[in-house]
Amino acid sequence: MIQQPKIIKGGIHTDHRGKVSFMNDFDMTEVKRSYVIFHPETDIIRAWRAHKIEQRWFHALDGGFLIRLVKIDNWEMPNRKLSIEEFILTAENTEVLHIPAGYGSSIQAIEKNSKLIVFGDYGIDNAKLDDYLYPSDFFEHKENNS
Repeated sequence: MIQQPKIIKGGIHTDHRGKVSFMNDFDMTEVKRSYVIFHPETDIIRAWRAHKIEQRWFHALDGGFLIRLVKIDNWEMPNRKLSIEEFILTAENTEVLHIPAGYGSSIQAIEKNSKLIVFGDYGIDNAKLDDYLYPSDFFEHKENNS
């Protein structure tokens, strides 16, 4: 069964003591590692990085991000016109984006000083074995795909 990217909803509880944001439907059983990406500016695009076997989960800690995803069709030479899916993650929405194995991602902050936490289901030793990089302009933007 081929998995598709999906949003896992979270929430925020507010009372006189302050706010608690939560992601109770995010099952972290498969998570082996995590790291935080800090984007001080909005003009930097971190693209395209793909993983054949690792799945990842993205959550905006501060600010917001435009996440673009492509399902890789050929790992050695993907079609440059693959369909691009777009997701907006913001700290206020407390959502988690699940990215199944087989996808490439592009990450761009939509607010200065944004932070994104990334969870992966493989340890760091696997990273160099499952890291496919394509130039930031490799895939055409969604509005150019026909």
